[in-house]
Amino acid sequence: MALGKVEICGVNTSKLPILKNEEKEELFARIENGDKEAREEYIRGNLRLVLSVIKRFSQSNENVDDLFQIGCIGLIKAIDNFDSSLNVKFSTYAVPMIIGEIRRFLRDSSSPIRVSRSLKDTAYKAIYAKENLTKRNLREPTIMEISEEIGIPKEDIVYALDAIQNPMSLYEPVYTEGGDTLYVMDQISDKKCKEDNWIENISLSEAMKRLDERENEIIMLRFFEGKTQMEVAEYIGISQAQVSRLEKNALRTMKKYLVF
Repeated sequence: MALGKVEICGVNTSKLPILKNEEKEELFARIENGDKEAREEYIRGNLRLVLSVIKRFSQSNENVDDLFQIGCIGLIKAIDNFDSSLNVKFSTYAVPMIIGEIRRFLRDSSSPIRVSRSLKDTAYKAIYAKENLTKRNLREPTIMEISEEIGIPKEDIVYALDAIQNPMSLYEPVYTEGGDTLYVMDQISDKKCKEDNWIENISLSEAMKRLDERENEIIMLRFFEGKTQMEVAEYIGISQAQVSRLEKNALRTMKKYLVF
């Protein structure tokens, strides 16, 4: 990582402003009153803080511009959530948030799927705009509002934000109850596994006669009607963990019958 760069993301780091304590206090008072210009000035006045943090990640192979942009997102979150009434320096509060934001980025970017620089730039602009709009309007903005804010088509924004997301395995555990683990795949409807598709290749009717009434109902709802385990649980009136357990038992029974 080239930390000797003078210009990062179009910012001349050698000319970044340094705010005095009294200036910080005055700006924060204006920020709390909704002054947007004060907020922007406070952000610029703390960019050196971001620079000092990204030096801790000098062993990283990530582009310094990317780390700087991510660090700025952490800085903005710190500004928007800082309580000036507490007897805590802003830097003490902000540094862990900046570090946390960068660590999440490094963890997510460890994926073998690489995203182009232009997509990353679009995504970062969208995230920054979202933070600003949320603060301004006290609600989460729509994609159209973000699009109008940064002048980028909404389709490009959606694509860019999706591209920087870390892929999740279908076997990622999401919940455990009584030793039974529920996975991401258990939450997904299989719209292709309808009755006619199964019967074309496998004679299930005889296999399903080996199931009790509850197991039969679960298999019908899950694989013939394409419902998720959560939907089946709500329909039958039992927990999702119980649905998962009964479903697995039923499939084991059917598999043994079909094999033999």
